Amino acid sequence: MKPRKIPLRTCVVSGEKLDKREMLRIVKTKEGDVVVDETGKRNGHGAYIKKDIAILELAKKKNSLGRKLECTIPDAVYEEIENILKK
Repeated sequence: MKPRKIPLRTCVVSGEKLDKREMLRIVKTKEGDVVVDETGKRNGHGAYIKKDIAILELAKKKNSLGRKLECTIPDAVYEEIENILKK
């Protein structure tokens, strides 16, 4: 039996290619809202970041998510990501 393919995604902050399950997806919807997509299936333009507090801090500092999604990221989204990572 052929081994199952592992979906890889690239972190917009560090540039690492990791398993999709080790990443957190942030989505810009058609309405222009930015939301955290824990399921990985929400419609919209997505960007992935590694599930790590240090990477989140670097994303805030460098505005990596904002540049990738071509919009400003509200502080509430960063707080939501931080709460998810602390679980």
